[in-house]
Order: sequence, then C-alpha cells, then structure tokens
Amino acid sequence: MSAPAAGAGVRSSTRARIAARTLRTDRWWQPPVLTTLGLAVFVVYATIRSFVRTAYWVEEYHYLTPFYSPCVSASCVPGARHFGTWVGELPMWIPLAFLSLPFLLGFRLTCYYYRKAYYRSIWLAPPACAVAEPHARYTGETRLPLLIQNSHRYFFYVALVISAINTYDAIVAFHGSGGGFGFGLGNLILVGNVLLLWAYTVSCHSCRHVTGGRLKHFSKHPLRYRIWTSVSRLNTRHMQLAWTTLGTLMLTDFYIMLVASGTISDLRFVG
Repeated sequence: MSAPAAGAGVRSSTRARIAARTLRTDRWWQPPVLTTLGLAVFVVYATIRSFVRTAYWVEEYHYLTPFYSPCVSASCVPGARHFGTWVGELPMWIPLAFLSLPFLLGFRLTCYYYRKAYYRSIWLAPPACAVAEPHARYTGETRLPLLIQNSHRYFFYVALVISAINTYDAIVAFHGSGGGFGFGLGNLILVGNVLLLWAYTVSCHSCRHVTGGRLKHFSKHPLRYRIWTSVSRLNTRHMQLAWTTLGTLMLTDFYIMLVASGTISDLRFVG
C-alpha cells in the first residue's frame, strides 16, 4: 500500500491513544488550584459578612461597607439607609443588600474572565492546555444553567448603576466626627475601592461592545471611537482588575468592620 500523497492529510476518528492523562512534566495543576483557593476565600468571606448583619456601618464617619449597599430595609441601622426605607424587616436568610448582591454575583459569574477561570479550575474543562478534561461530552452554553452566561450584557448595565451607588457611598463618607467635612484612612480605602470597581466594570467586554462594537465606520463616530479605544486598552487589564477588586472589596469591608466594632480607630487627617 502506497503512502498518502504529500499535503493530502490523514484524519482519525478517535483521539490519540495515550495512556497518560497528559505528557506535560511542568506544574500545570498549580494555576487551577490557586484559582480555586482564591475564589473560595472570597466566596466564604463575602457570604459570612453579607449575612452576619454586624459592624457594617460607622455612624461617626458615615462609612458603609459595599457588602451592605444599598441598605433599604427596616433591618438596616437608620444612618445606613442612604436611599430611604423601601421595605420592612427582613428575615435573617435575606442579605440586607438584597438589591445589589444577586446582580453583582451574576455580573461576576457571567464575566468572560471568570468563566474562563472557574471553567478551568473548578469544572476542569479543561484544567490546562494539553491536559484531558474529565467530561465525556460538552454541549456549550446552549442550555441551562450555562445558557444564563448569555445575559452578561444585562448584568453589566445593572453593575453600572451599583457602581454609581458605591460612588455615592464613598462621597457621603467624607464626614467629620462632629459633622461637616471629614477625611480619614477609611476614605482612601473607600475611594480606592470604588475607582478599581469602575475600572473593572468598564473594562468589561460588554462595555467594549456597547461603546463601539457595532460601528462599521469609526471615522463617522470619532467620539465613540475614542471611548472604544480607551475601553479596549483597559480591557487588556480585565483579568488583573477582576482579582484586584476581589481583594479591595474584602479589604474595604474588613477595615470598616474593625472600625465599626471598635477594634481599631480610624486614622483621621481632617475632622
């Protein structure tokens, strides 16, 4: 039997018959493990803090943790209700920030970077390049629950509103102990967290698409082209911002918790 002609190509109906799961000799398992641990730390911390209902508001300086914003129920302490009281007392199994947390969770879960992160680290689909995944078949994002991933653009719009609310919380926090203007370390933490949250939100792929993704002629839309260019530059840092904002959210909440509980005193510069 003669050999196939050059360039003809040979197809196989099965995968390569390799007994080993992978032939890689490097520590390919490290990134999935570290990603899983990092996500687990945030999920555990955020879940506990969102339900304990303690030490989330500093009356003296008007510090409100983002895990409890907006706080619009009668279960919230009066000062923390920046937007009034919309509903009555809530049972303990409902977080006080029930208006924002589900949408923020949806925004992060459907984020293109986070999908890549937990698909590879938790779902192992695949865990790394050239490493076989344990799943026999893959249907893509065409049925529940993965069909929800296609709603990411809608979560993005809500995330913009919530970022604006967090910005308002940071502005209100410039409050002195005796009234009037005040400025302390907590303000730096709150403002830094809000700026990074804005950066993460607008670096989203959906924001890039909204600002210029549908344009056929950039020359006819110079302003939108400039916005799209800026968002595109920021988009290259989306992964770093995704992780950084998890850290700043925990740092902001932890600092406010320490001040609100009286464990430490806020370092004040003015007021």
